Amino acid sequence: FFDRLGVVFRLQRGRDLGERVYNALSRALRRHDAAILIGTDCPMLAPQDLGRAARWLRGGCDAVLAPAEDGGYALVAMKRVKPELFEGIAWGGAQVYDETVKRLSRAGYRWRALRRVWDVDRAEDLDRLDSLRFAEGAKRLRSLRFASASRRGARR
Repeated sequence: FFDRLGVVFRLQRGRDLGERVYNALSRALRRHDAAILIGTDCPMLAPQDLGRAARWLRGGCDAVLAPAEDGGYALVAMKRVKPELFEGIAWGGAQVYDETVKRLSRAGYRWRALRRVWDVDRAEDLDRLDSLRFAEGAKRLRSLRFASASRRGARR
């Protein structure tokens, strides 16, 4: 599946999340004008969020973040990166987003924030994820019923 999409997997390198994020961004930015990293534990990120981040980068932003409800972030997009943006942060803590924003501002980055999203980090988040899957299934079922009813009405 991923081969058909041209997705390349790379081993993460770094002692902590900050170093891994920096390494991934700097590697991507050696080959591209901009890079977007997303958390795989964030079911609420939508294609529109990635598109908006890309547009904001093309429009002059140096960085875009999608803040997470728990104080971190689920997406980081950048056109340029410095290691000090990610060094010495208490990853997993409630101040990760705020600390990163302070560092972006101090470094003179033009940045913007996407909408706040939630991610799956704790056991109670799994219940939320399960309710989301149920809600999506119910939405699909309603649309199928509507489409079926519309076809029946059109035949009369």
